[in-house]
Amino acid sequence: MSTLRNKVQLIGNVGNDPEIKVLETGKKLAKLTLATNETYKNEKGEKVTETQWHNVVAWGKTAEIIEKFVTKGKEIAVEGKLTHRSFDDKNGDKKYFTEVVVSELLLLGNKTQ
Repeated sequence: MSTLRNKVQLIGNVGNDPEIKVLETGKKLAKLTLATNETYKNEKGEKVTETQWHNVVAWGKTAEIIEKFVTKGKEIAVEGKLTHRSFDDKNGDKKYFTEVVVSELLLLGNKTQ
């Protein structure tokens, strides 16, 4: 059960073309946003869709796969863990950031998507 302590699974559509960085060590980093949609009916019986945006990062081989095959709009499934970090912006204000660090990636949709 220890592997369930911090585990996230998401299926959604990529919101932007992934940003790929190559670090000094040669290791690749991929950053992207992923949109997930939840649909329900409100009290009036109207269909409502809510979209949540998630910051996603991937390293190494997974980042290389993202670089080759993932573009804006592509449907993907990711599994990973949530991480939180903070930094001071140029005005000295503390900013907080939550992201999903990918451990598994599944490419969904058709090949021409």
